[in-house]
Amino acid sequence: MASSLVTTRESLRDPLGTLHREVNRVFDEVFRGFPSFRSGAAEPAFAPSLEVREQEAEIQVSAELPGMSEKDVELTLDDDLLTLSGEKKSERAEDKEGVHLSERSYGAFHRSFRLPFAPDPAKVAARFENGVLSVTLPRPPGAKPSIKRIAIMGGDGRGKPN
Repeated sequence: MASSLVTTRESLRDPLGTLHREVNRVFDEVFRGFPSFRSGAAEPAFAPSLEVREQEAEIQVSAELPGMSEKDVELTLDDDLLTLSGEKKSERAEDKEGVHLSERSYGAFHRSFRLPFAPDPAKVAARFENGVLSVTLPRPPGAKPSIKRIAIMGGDGRGKPN
């Protein structure tokens, strides 16, 4: 209660400072989740969206890479570590009217994740079509899906595990 009393007194003494803090807070909340600007760079960082599906016989990974080609992307497999990296390059254009708007994201990216098994690299297939990279990683014989159900409790710490 003392904290809210101090905040109220402070806002009465410095209404512009309070307004400034509130505007900053609102902007922080509105832009949370948007690509951040890299230090010293004028272009936003690019991070492709991934979808990973584990099935009985394989894992399928797809990455959305709009505006890129297979030449811009590198895919590596090191035992059970799959790494996707590349760079989406900017095409610069000068506008004589002094107005330019670009809502595209550019930059280098690097995404790695561990697989629940080490696939045979000779059997891994990757295809790039219409800006989507699709990778199929066959499960080696004897490797079974390791999906385990974890009970989720309610926020109050009570509840029944499933």
